[in-house]
Amino acid sequence: MTSHGAPSTNAASPLAPDLVERIRSRAAGYDRENAFFWEDLDELRAAGYLRPRSLLATARDQRLLAAHAPATALGINMHLVWTGVARVLAERGDPSLDWVLADARAGELFAFGNSEAGNDLVLFDSATLAEPRPDGGYAFTGTKIFTSLSPAWTRLGVFGRNGDRLVHGFLIRETPGWRSLDDWDTLGQRATQSHTTVLEGAIVTPERIARILPAGPSADPFIFGIFANFLLLISSVYAGIADRAVELAVEAASRRTSRKNDGRPYSQDPDIRWRVADAALALDALAPQIESLAADVDGLADHGADWFRLLTGVKHRSTETARYVVDQAMRIAGGGAYRNGAELSRLQRDVLAGIYHPSDTESVHSTVATSLLGTLD
Repeated sequence: MTSHGAPSTNAASPLAPDLVERIRSRAAGYDRENAFFWEDLDELRAAGYLRPRSLLATARDQRLLAAHAPATALGINMHLVWTGVARVLAERGDPSLDWVLADARAGELFAFGNSEAGNDLVLFDSATLAEPRPDGGYAFTGTKIFTSLSPAWTRLGVFGRNGDRLVHGFLIRETPGWRSLDDWDTLGQRATQSHTTVLEGAIVTPERIARILPAGPSADPFIFGIFANFLLLISSVYAGIADRAVELAVEAASRRTSRKNDGRPYSQDPDIRWRVADAALALDALAPQIESLAADVDGLADHGADWFRLLTGVKHRSTETARYVVDQAMRIAGGGAYRNGAELSRLQRDVLAGIYHPSDTESVHSTVATSLLGTLD
C-alpha cells in the first residue's frame, strides 16, 4: 500500500509488486544516463499495461507507477490518454477511434505531438500547417515540442491548422516527412525522452484523420476526452510522486537522530512530526478529487460547462500540492537529500515539471474566474 490513500493495486491491475519494484530499481539509472525507459516499456507492455481500461483504474495505477518511477509514468501517460480518448468516444456512441483501441490492444504505442513553442492556446489553435490532399488525407508541416516517448512511439497524434479549421490525426512512424531531434536534456523527468518533432509534409491518411474542428474552444467530445484523460492522469502522476515523498520523509524521520534531543529519532521531534502531518494532510485531499472525477468520466456524468473548471482545478491542486509535499520531505530528510544520488533529490527535480503541463496556473485561474464571473469585457 502506498502512503495516504493511494491504492497500491486494484483487482484488475497489471502492476504486480515485483514489477513495480524492478521498475523503481531502474529509475535512477535512466535519470543519470538521460536514457529512455526501454526495459520498463517492455515489461509494462508484456504485463498488459498498455491495453485500454477504465479511467479510474488507470488513474489509480498511474499513481502507483509514478511513486516508483515518475518519468516512466509520465511518458506512459501519453499513450494512456489516447486510449482514454477513444474510450470516452466509444462509451458515448462514437466509434470513430475504435481503431485506436484495437491498435493499443495489438501493442502499438501512442504519443502526443501537439505542443508547440509559443502556442499558449494549446488545443484551440496551431502554428502547424495542415494541407489537404486529393485523397482526403492531410500533410502536416510544423514543429512540435515535448514529444514524450519519442524513441518508441508507433502512432503520433498531431494537429494543425487549415484555414479556420483544426485538423487532428495520427501519424504512423514508418511514414516519411518527419524527424525527431535528439534534444532532451532537462532538469527532471529525463527518461520520458520528450524530443522535439519536426514535421516536414508528413502525411496522415484519410482513415487516420480523427477530427476537423473550428479553431477556438470546442465542446466536441474528442476535445473533452483529451482534457479529461490528460488532466486526471497528470494529476495522478504527481500525486504518486507526493506519495513516495511522504514515504521517504517518514523513513528519514525515523532514521535520523538528534543530539539536542539526547539521540532520539526525529520522529519524536514535535516540529518534524508537524511537518510530516502537514504534508500528509495536504496529500490526503487529492485521492477523493482525482478518483471522483475519473469515476464521473467513466460513468458519463454531465457536469456541463463546469467540466473544464473541475478538471483544470484538480490538475492545478495536484501539481501544486505535490511540489509542497516534496519540499516538506526535503526539509524533513535533511542535507543528505540534497545529494544527486538521493531519491528525494530526483523527486524534487521531477515534481517541478508539473508547472509546465497544460493547463498552466494562469489558464486555470482564468477558467475558474470565467466560470464564476463571466467573460472579460
